[in-house]
Amino acid sequence: MIGQPRIPPTPAGTSMAGQTVIITGGNTGIGFEIARQYLTLKASRIIITVRSESKGRDAIAALRADYAVKAANPSAIIEAFILDLEDYQSALRFVQKVKKEVPELNVLLCNAGMNIVKYEESKSGHEMVIQVNCYTHFFIILELLPLLRTTSLKQATPSRLTIVGSTMQTLHTLSNHPFNPPDTILSHFDDRKAYNMKRYADAKLTDNAFIRKLATTVSVNEVIVNNVCPGMVATEFDKGLPVYLRLSMSLIRAVRARSVEQGVWALVYATAVAGPESHGKFLNHNKVDIGAPFLDEKLGKEFIDKLWTEIVEEAKTIDPGLEIVVEA
Repeated sequence: MIGQPRIPPTPAGTSMAGQTVIITGGNTGIGFEIARQYLTLKASRIIITVRSESKGRDAIAALRADYAVKAANPSAIIEAFILDLEDYQSALRFVQKVKKEVPELNVLLCNAGMNIVKYEESKSGHEMVIQVNCYTHFFIILELLPLLRTTSLKQATPSRLTIVGSTMQTLHTLSNHPFNPPDTILSHFDDRKAYNMKRYADAKLTDNAFIRKLATTVSVNEVIVNNVCPGMVATEFDKGLPVYLRLSMSLIRAVRARSVEQGVWALVYATAVAGPESHGKFLNHNKVDIGAPFLDEKLGKEFIDKLWTEIVEEAKTIDPGLEIVVEA
């Protein structure tokens, strides 16, 4: 495979028996395939997020009809919860439903994402790509982190929290177009004049930054937190791009992309195999990778701290009752 090292299959004996998993964006592509693979690893309860009930019903039916799932795990609970990642209020309803109906949570995989090349405003008022790929996921993480921690204590094994990232983060714009205090990071990314076609790269940098900080607030013995790149995968992720870019990307994927099954092996590794060495780290080809060197520079470290402060403040405006528990 040109340019991409081989990802080995999930090790024999890997089991998710008794585990409850939430996957954002689980009805197509990588999200659907990892739900399928988790089920073959005997996960007890899989919850995928969808934007409509019909998409949820179709995905659940397809998972139940899968030959490998029927053979390995016919009694698993498979559900779909509604979530619109461009809308904080939808996220609030989602986490309230989870807290009410899900007593234990072993794995939270923030998989859903998008890429477009023009500025669009989300329902919550932020630039769309950063809202969907970052902010709403961060809010969900802060809301569900206590559930992950209590599950760990009950089961005497760490829970897992993973954001799907990308090596595209190295193409970010913050080195050349940094945020300028007293401007906020949120206002920097919301500035239409500062927007360019590298916003997806900025979003993936922001995901890595958040994971780095989050990992310092929770013990690795309670929740293993990491960020993983599945590599270039043969999905329809480019459908939001202009036709000329879709054509060029389809040609590149034809010669470089991993199959969806192979790409998902990297995600299974991050969420079920990798140990404490991955806590707060970015994984690429199943190995710890620095990601973007910017995050180890002075401005990058300032970005990490400022991002955390702003996200926590914003989350508390959406849910005034939210408590942020930091490991002593």
